[in-house]
Amino acid sequence: MTLTNRDIVELTAWRRRLHQNPEISNEEERTAGEVVGFLADTAPDKMLTGLGGHGVAAVYDSGRQGPTVLFRSELDALPIHELSGVEHASLVPGKSHMCGHDGHTAILASLGRQFGRQRPARGRVVLMFQPAEETGNGAAGVVADPRFGEIAPDFAFSLHNLPGVPFGEVRVKAGVVNCASRGMRIVLEGKTAHSSMPETGISPMLAISQLMPALPALGRGTFADDDFSMVTVTHAAMGEAVFGIAPAHAEVWATLRTRRDERMAELVAAVEALAARIAAEHRLAASHDYHEVFVASVNAPDAVGHLERALDEEGVPRGEEALPMRASEDFGIFGHNAASAMFFLGAGERHPALHNPDYDFPDDLIPIGSRIFMRAARNILG
Repeated sequence: MTLTNRDIVELTAWRRRLHQNPEISNEEERTAGEVVGFLADTAPDKMLTGLGGHGVAAVYDSGRQGPTVLFRSELDALPIHELSGVEHASLVPGKSHMCGHDGHTAILASLGRQFGRQRPARGRVVLMFQPAEETGNGAAGVVADPRFGEIAPDFAFSLHNLPGVPFGEVRVKAGVVNCASRGMRIVLEGKTAHSSMPETGISPMLAISQLMPALPALGRGTFADDDFSMVTVTHAAMGEAVFGIAPAHAEVWATLRTRRDERMAELVAAVEALAARIAAEHRLAASHDYHEVFVASVNAPDAVGHLERALDEEGVPRGEEALPMRASEDFGIFGHNAASAMFFLGAGERHPALHNPDYDFPDDLIPIGSRIFMRAARNILG
């Protein structure tokens, strides 16, 4: 099964329409509707909508016993104003597809076209169009949705385009490919005072000046080490923007990052203990909460084996350079109950970087990504 020239033209035009109408995490209602409409004439055997938010799952069932193979793409864009200058640039101020999720979605839709014409020989293919990857709550919401049990996969695959890698080459390996990470907000509360009498209040000034260098110091190891951990302070604020009040309130935001989920649990405990100790030393109340929580993405050897076979059969160059990455990806949670693997498809060595305002997904990656996924699916399901 291959894409026709007409397929490629129509998929490219559709990708560009998605690009012009971006929706950020947890707001992808229109994009999800576009997916449902585009796949309608492929007659999926089951179409689930509203999964974990605005997720869409299209199921192509052979009617014969066999594995369920899930392919996943992301629906969400970013809160970035586009400066690419392309004719199909975002029409929504301050929002744009600067990570290529529109292209990933077009690749997945290309599978729908092909499986609409010819079902797999056995088992099922699930095309999972997932919401809210950028905030880390999308995959978790999909998996937690009670209806996910209807499509629970044996294998799960995904891809991400990767600027800096030669165009059309693939990077893939077994084991960790993306770090676990989470955002932590630490809140310190004291007591305000008139700025002429600061001794009558309880200021968080000394506490945050102590906390900010102490947080990064909790990191350890090099990135090549399984016990690697990293804390990056991303934001700090104290008091009000006035001259007459000594402050009572302060916040420090930090991103915690590890290669392993087990190490993340240790790092979280260490950061919480540090914040509590410093707050107590300065007679402050302390609290914290977490945001954008990503588990580590770990590629299963069996799933990687299927990808490597597909790449070799399709003549796509592959290597392990640039892996694993410090950046996070919420695809990892699909691997908790399935043999999963993600690969990275080169967008070109000089292509603008992901999340940059001049980025745009290279349309010529659509047929390459489609070929790889289709070969893997046919090898597993026939």
